Amino acid sequence: MRKSHFLMIAALSSFTSVVFAHSGHDVSMPFLSGFLHPLMGFDHLIAMFAVGLWGARLGGKAIFVAPIAFVVTMLIGFNLAIAGMSIPYVEQGIIASVIFLGLVLAFSTRLPLVFSSGLVAVFAFFHGAAHGMELPSDAHATSFAMGFAAASIAFHLIGVTFNKAITPLNQKLVSRLTGSLIALSGVFLAIGA
Repeated sequence: MRKSHFLMIAALSSFTSVVFAHSGHDVSMPFLSGFLHPLMGFDHLIAMFAVGLWGARLGGKAIFVAPIAFVVTMLIGFNLAIAGMSIPYVEQGIIASVIFLGLVLAFSTRLPLVFSSGLVAVFAFFHGAAHGMELPSDAHATSFAMGFAAASIAFHLIGVTFNKAITPLNQKLVSRLTGSLIALSGVFLAIGA
């Protein structure tokens, strides 16, 4: 394995943002604030990367369907949260998403497209609800949502690109190692929460 791949994996696993510690909301620039919001929380960041990587590892339509399911359901969770719906276990759902996505990558789990996309969607709901609950009261919700949706798509693409970058290597082994790091990160987030 090339040194650059080890460095990429190390960088992804070494973010020090505290779970759910999203700051830097600038209501005068809601799209940018929305874009930066999920990047301020390691939990969101790693889950988005993992969805892209898992979709790429599944191949076929999953490379598009899993990330689309994530973004659409995340927007539903966001809208329900800003509408005032009480959504329980948001933090636990997000941490569970990190652990689950890490495990399916670590074990090279292949699930039917409908089932895998459905699971991704369930977890995405909690991510969206968290974004909605953390929306600044005077921010423009639509622009903020467009921003975090764009960030999610960008990190899904990074996961897909990572899968492509490891093609010359033992793709299955690197994916399993990456998944193990992701799942372990989720465990540490759960312990620290």
